[in-house]
Formats: sequence, structure tokens, C-alpha cells
Amino acid sequence: MQTMPAHAAHHNDREIETLEEFDATVAARGSLAGFRVQAVDLTDRTRELLGTDTAGAVFLGCPMREEAAAKIRADGALVFPPVPGLPFDPYRGLVYSPDELFASLADGYEATPDARAYAWFQQTKADGDIYASMLRAVHDDSVSDALDELLAGARVVGVMGGHAMRRGTEAYEGAARLGRELTRAGFTVATGGGPGAMEAANLGAYAAPYDDEMLGEAVQLLAKAPGFTPSITDWAAVAFDVRARWPRGGRSVGIPTWFYGHEPPNPFASHIAKYFANATREDGLLARSNAGVVFLPGAAGTVQEIFDNATPNYYESRGEPTPMILVDRTHWTQKLPTWPLLQSLARERSMESRIALVDRIEEVPEALKRLGG
Repeated sequence: MQTMPAHAAHHNDREIETLEEFDATVAARGSLAGFRVQAVDLTDRTRELLGTDTAGAVFLGCPMREEAAAKIRADGALVFPPVPGLPFDPYRGLVYSPDELFASLADGYEATPDARAYAWFQQTKADGDIYASMLRAVHDDSVSDALDELLAGARVVGVMGGHAMRRGTEAYEGAARLGRELTRAGFTVATGGGPGAMEAANLGAYAAPYDDEMLGEAVQLLAKAPGFTPSITDWAAVAFDVRARWPRGGRSVGIPTWFYGHEPPNPFASHIAKYFANATREDGLLARSNAGVVFLPGAAGTVQEIFDNATPNYYESRGEPTPMILVDRTHWTQKLPTWPLLQSLARERSMESRIALVDRIEEVPEALKRLGG
């Protein structure tokens, strides 16, 4: 069930992000002049680099031999060498995969690249180091670029909701069914990439190619570690067990942040665009949800997302307003009465016909169809 276009077809044709693309470009053109080569290991491509014109090219974080680097600098290329000792690659050409962020999970979560990047972030943030903040900004920009390439042409529905929702609950299974229905309807599900409601929606997308029994069984297995406390290691390990039992699940996107680094990313998003800057991540997640956003019950973070989404819809600053669906009448009218304010804001504006309040998750796909025109 392929709901996202294949990668490389859509990116800027001057960008080279894999060794295969590098070889193909050198073979076809015999020149790298003006190209951007991003985080490709060129250690074994010295002969090609010495024999190819690289005038005006830019090499971002590409390991290479010293003689190759000297020659391409002499050609007039810019070389940004890899930064040693970092737990992440600031120049990366692709978004993350769960396997990449959770590598070394067998040695405990602390050993994973995800946990090490968070530890580095905490340390450098405390130091107020300008070099570190520049590296974070370059990383986040690279991730945004990779995410745009990944989602080119996709119809993305954002699913927002709190991290507190526990595995094994009815609410969790409901959020998972929503993710599954949206994926089967041809949408790409995007979440904040964390635990709780976010994980449930990504799990549902993962379950889309399988029969309906699979999801129930997966939810039961996950309930062995209902939350990411006390042990992220146990929480993540159970998720990887589910993935091993049912490999090749449906695709979806998680967009988490190391700003909330105590919350791990969930392993069911096939693609993870993880950011250091939470503001960049929040805005990016909502801006890319071009087919609408579904808000499951949540607390302060979800309320913030509702109005972060409502504002561009109100001013039409991103073009036509996109659908907004709030789920759980009692939650959004009594517990946190966000819906009346959203209705008042929308009155007599074009976004008025693009907002809906539904009681049950099952009503969402129909409401999306109705609001999407």
C-alpha cells in the first residue's frame, strides 16, 4: 500500500543524496559543475572526483580523501567537511527511519542515536554555543528539505493528540483504526511522531495492508508496555516485536522534536522527520497537512495546535482553508471548550465550512470527505 510517492523522483535535479545518484550523474553528464552533493560517502570515489569538473559545486558533509578534497577546492567547489564527534549528521539528505534512530536499542535506549542526540542537545543548549546552534539549524533545514521531497504530491492528513493516551485502551485502538482508515483511503497520515495518540495513528497506518484482526492482536501485544515510562527501552522493544511479526507495513510520517526529548519517537512511522527546534516542527507539521487535520482529545499541546492551524485558515495565508475536525464533543465543548471559540472565529469566513466537531473517530473519514469538497 504505497501512499507516498517514491523519493528521488521529486527532488531538485541539482541535488545528489545517494551514491547511486552520484554514479548516475557522473556517468550521464561527465560533470558535477553546479551540483549539490549532500551527505554521500565519497571515500571510494577519488578517481571520479579527480577526473570530473566540479566548478561551482557544493559538497555538504561528504567524507572523501584529502587529495580529492584539495582538487575540488582548486576547481572552485565549496567543501563543508563532515563534523566529527556528532551523534547526528547535520547535512543529511533523507529523513530518519525508526531503525536508524533506535539503532543499538538492545544495549538500552540510552545507547541509541535518538537518545545521544538529545543528550548532545541538552549539553550544547546549556553552553549557549553558537557553533552548536548553527549545526542544529543546518540539520533542521536539511530535514525540512528531505520532508518536502518525500511528501511531494501526497495528500497529507495530520492527526494530533496527546502523548498520555495509553496502549491497550479503547481510545488508543480507536486512534489506530482512524490511521488505518485514512491510509486505506489513500491519504498519508502525519503525526507529531511521539507516543500515545500519535503512535496509535502511525500504528494504524502501518496496519493498513493487513487484515482487520492484525490490528487487534498488535494492540494487545503493545499493551505489555502501556507507556514509555518507566522504561523507554521496553516500550520501544515491544513495538519492534510487532513490526518484526508483521513486516512491510503501510507508510506514514512522524514529525517529533528533541525539544521534548524525554518523549521518544514511535517506531511505527515509516519516516521520521525529527527536529531540534519545536517551533519549526510544529509549523512544518501543520503546514504540510494539506488535506486537513484531525484533533483527538489532548491537553495544552493539542489546544495550541488547534489555534496554530486555525490562524492561517482564518487569514487564508496558506491559500484556501483546510479541513479541521475535532473529535469528542464532551472533551472539546466542556472539558476544554475550544470548539465554541473556533466556531466564533470561523463565523462568516470561508473556513466556516471547513470545520467540524464529531463524537466518534468512526465519523472522521466521512467528515473529511464532506469538508474537503
